[in-house]
Amino acid sequence: MPETEFHKRNHVRKEVGQIEVICGSMFSGKTEELIRRLRRAQIAKQKVAIFKPRIDKRYSENDIVSHSEQKIPCTVVDTATEIILFSSNADVIGIDEAQFFDNNLVEVVEKLAAQGKRVLVAGLDTDYRAIPFEPMPQLLAIAEYITKTLAVCMKCGAPANRTQRITHDSSRVVVGGEEAYEARCRNCYEPPGD
Repeated sequence: MPETEFHKRNHVRKEVGQIEVICGSMFSGKTEELIRRLRRAQIAKQKVAIFKPRIDKRYSENDIVSHSEQKIPCTVVDTATEIILFSSNADVIGIDEAQFFDNNLVEVVEKLAAQGKRVLVAGLDTDYRAIPFEPMPQLLAIAEYITKTLAVCMKCGAPANRTQRITHDSSRVVVGGEEAYEARCRNCYEPPGD
């Protein structure tokens, strides 16, 4: 539909983009929620582009997969900049495992939202040391909508917002699942001794 003189004169934008961030600990349902929202967009016949970083090969090479085995096909990228290249025709962009991208993801997400796109981003808000996991704090700061998911503490059953690493690896990034991590509440979480 062509832009009317009223719209031109009053600078009214027809399409307004938005950023939605889904964050929480491991096993809190972040990816399930991302998949749910992306499927709803597909049902609504919106053009959807879905991405994950190449480092995440836990369950599938070419799908986003939740711990509960829900999955949706995606494009695997090496850098956040590639997301812009592969999403030019999309109305809705989904990005999983945002913590595995560098801080350039913030600029990419801002550009996409400025183009009128709905950008859904899921990722860990803190690492295994309970320290904010970049670029998530920056994404949370610019998001219009934030969903904080909680897991169930694997020790006491309370709501859990921490990721407990149960291996001795002290690298910040260790891609893994139940063999390497547990969800823990604040009381049951044991800070690493490294």
